[in-house]
Amino acid sequence: MADVHHLILQHGIDEARRQAVTRHERAVVEAAYQVLGDETEGIGFTYSGFALTSLPHKEQSETIWKREGHNLTLILQSGVDRQGQEVGLPYGSYARFILLFLQSEAVKTRSREIELGRSMQVWLGRMGLSIGGNSYRLVKEQAKRISLCRLTFFGGLGDQQLLRNGAFVEGAITMSGTPTQPFLWQDRVRLDEAFYQALRDHPVPVNEASLRAIGPRSMALDVYIWLAYRLHALKRDTEVSWPALHTQFGAGFKRQRAFKAQFLESLELAVAVYPGAKLDVHERGVTLCPSPAAITKA
Repeated sequence: MADVHHLILQHGIDEARRQAVTRHERAVVEAAYQVLGDETEGIGFTYSGFALTSLPHKEQSETIWKREGHNLTLILQSGVDRQGQEVGLPYGSYARFILLFLQSEAVKTRSREIELGRSMQVWLGRMGLSIGGNSYRLVKEQAKRISLCRLTFFGGLGDQQLLRNGAFVEGAITMSGTPTQPFLWQDRVRLDEAFYQALRDHPVPVNEASLRAIGPRSMALDVYIWLAYRLHALKRDTEVSWPALHTQFGAGFKRQRAFKAQFLESLELAVAVYPGAKLDVHERGVTLCPSPAAITKA
């Protein structure tokens, strides 16, 4: 397809929809249209470490997760329940959106104590994530895994620990109710102090409309956050090789060819919700170019 933003602005959404042939192309058009039509530009935040590493996309049989980013390594460890059983690692889009809510509220309020009540439920709904039936159980499970896991970030090329054996929250994120009845989150939760300090010192602003337009596509969320962090800080064009991209984003893909196809779709969607993004895809990888910030109010 032609540049989707130019197509929509010059020829209208109906023509853009007409030219979209595949399901993926239609998703790109609708995502771009949502962001171009947004006038609120709500701001969310995440820790910069998650712009260079990421949670699993799918459920893992292993209890330790390691991801490499640009001079950064994330080690995520499953927690255990009262019986001493491993609860598993947080994964997928619901885990990402829960954490995005917690981080955004912490930065906005300048406090590691986050009020939940119905606010998280409303925010998740605004992001297009329904909570009921199977999704209720999924959200509850991801909240439990987030509450109990441990994480360490290593920076640079040695053993420098940026966040050592920390956690996301103190205590647990819980909610009451059943899949068929209204429920409430607990009144409040407190972010782990070390995690909050890292977030406060290194926040990455993101556009809530972009997150909403991407929806439950975890790799596209990761790619968008990566672009939001890297592009506006660049002083010159920077090439990122396919092997480096595979190391950062390609968990679960043994073959680079399969990863490349999935990554390119995620990249197209991320660029669709980041109109100012400038980059070039080629045989060696992706060249990132200095670009306007993903959100202008930050």
